[in-house]
Amino acid sequence: MHSEASAPSTAPETSAPSTGAASAVRPRPAATLAVTSAATAVALMTYTAPMVTLPDTAASLHTPLSAQAWLLNGTPLGLAALLLVAGSLADDYGRRRIFLSGTVALGITTALGALAGSTWLFTLTRVAQGAASAAILAASLGLLVHAFPAGPGRIRATGVWGAFVSGGIAVGPVLAGAIASPAGWRWSYVVLGAAALVVAAFAPRTLTESRAPRPGRPDLAGALTLGLALVALVAALTLGRDGWLRTPVAALLVAAAALLALFTAVEHRSTAPMLDLTLLRRAPFLASSAGGFFTGFAVIALFSYLPTLLQQTLPMSAMATALLLMIWSGTSFLVALQARRLAGKVSPRHQLALGFALHAAAVLTMLPAVDAGPWPLLLPGLLISGAGSGLLNAALPLLAVTSVPADRAAMGSGANNTARYIGSAAGVALMIAVSTSGGSLAHGAQVALVVSAVLGAVGAVVVLALRGRGRRGGRGR
Repeated sequence: MHSEASAPSTAPETSAPSTGAASAVRPRPAATLAVTSAATAVALMTYTAPMVTLPDTAASLHTPLSAQAWLLNGTPLGLAALLLVAGSLADDYGRRRIFLSGTVALGITTALGALAGSTWLFTLTRVAQGAASAAILAASLGLLVHAFPAGPGRIRATGVWGAFVSGGIAVGPVLAGAIASPAGWRWSYVVLGAAALVVAAFAPRTLTESRAPRPGRPDLAGALTLGLALVALVAALTLGRDGWLRTPVAALLVAAAALLALFTAVEHRSTAPMLDLTLLRRAPFLASSAGGFFTGFAVIALFSYLPTLLQQTLPMSAMATALLLMIWSGTSFLVALQARRLAGKVSPRHQLALGFALHAAAVLTMLPAVDAGPWPLLLPGLLISGAGSGLLNAALPLLAVTSVPADRAAMGSGANNTARYIGSAAGVALMIAVSTSGGSLAHGAQVALVVSAVLGAVGAVVVLALRGRGRRGGRGR
């Protein structure tokens, strides 16, 4: 593996049973990979379910167009606010404990989403689902790093885990589309909630506890200030689509900036900071964060809103758009599974750049189809963008855990995914804004595709430009 994928390890990991005893318990790698991948897939299925049911959900909840971004951005808000916090808490309190708590919470909050009778109640359940998913995503990679020593086994495991990210994205819309009807969207949340609880039932018997051997108390002040800052930021990004100069948006942005400044001061003074700020001088960590952000901003955001655009412009049914989206996400799943064969030949940073370039080229080929169809014209772009997404999903988890010290793997995962879902929240608001800014919706869809292509190209340039930065702070190329 290229040197930019490596990171120093400041301390060996320790493992302990869930009771907190000091005796080591040997992890079960295959079982750990199976359970963490399954929970990750369910979390992503919950995240993507509204993609094809947004029109029915909005109609059922009487959601005005100006508030529909919240139906999609509720989960990213919870994810962005708590991913880094959840990763830090997992390293300090126990990754198995945080993972199990998140899986149970996801099952309960997803089932509650089926009972929501208003836009704000549904949005609150989506925020709670995002918070629960944050615990799952952050702790999963920490558990995998503990179960798989550095080397080919870990590369394969993170590749499989990344593939299940794509798999969850693929199956979620299909499940929701298959059940879709004026009220059928509610049943999809019942099914997903039950699936999360089933996975939670297997976790205690298959996972072993691990945590970082760090001195000092957990950084609760840092967790609180960062969590509030990210909530304010994502809320501002969501509200901004209706006007960036409005008082609520400006107030939220100011609050986010002030809280981030306070978080930085807290981290400088903490004996056990949640985020080691020296990581911001390391090229691999910067590439991981930038890669996560542009994956959300350019890729996830577009494909979160594209099914709704297709239903309204071609038009297509919820199930048809779900199956069409599965061509993209299914290709992503297959490519992510095979991406481990690139290890030692293509660095994760170059893999990210290639993934962004493929996405940028692919969405431009889809421009004629979103105007007047026919839908088969979308297929080449969906396949090529799916391949690019697969490369991104395989490279990001590996870079996330290798860009930080080994005993902070869950924090590295949290930081990477925080960037991803902040980008997603900002991107969804941007896609809705540009597609509804004036003229026909078909023209707006074309503008959204062009914007996504430009952002993908910028993402490729940014991750390539990070090659030499941060050598004084750590190793990296």
